[in-house]
Amino acid sequence: MQKIMLIGLLIVVLTACGGNAAQTANQHPAVTAAESYLRAKVAADKEALRGWLCADMEADLDREALSFSGVEASIPQMTCTFDAANNTVACDGAIAAVYNGESREIPLGVYQVVEEDGVWKWCGEAG
Repeated sequence: MQKIMLIGLLIVVLTACGGNAAQTANQHPAVTAAESYLRAKVAADKEALRGWLCADMEADLDREALSFSGVEASIPQMTCTFDAANNTVACDGAIAAVYNGESREIPLGVYQVVEEDGVWKWCGEAG
């Protein structure tokens, strides 16, 4: 009986691990770029932002890095999808920001992405 329970537990654990790995492996690199850019922006992490900005946006690095400096900000939930036809990533969720004790939610949107030298990069809000 203990062997059956142990095998059952092992199957549950392996299934759970496999499911998460498959989901991560199937995420398009453009989605990873947009999500990573947004997290770096909220964290005011200039060096991380540098790696996720497209060449056309490099001149705006300082502005992007300072957007949330001095503000307590996070992205509690974010779901993004890639639209290959338009090279955009649409993200649902919001940035939760607190400044001088006042809470605000800033909705996420649709972002332009480009592939440069084999790496997907965030390239501004989609117009």
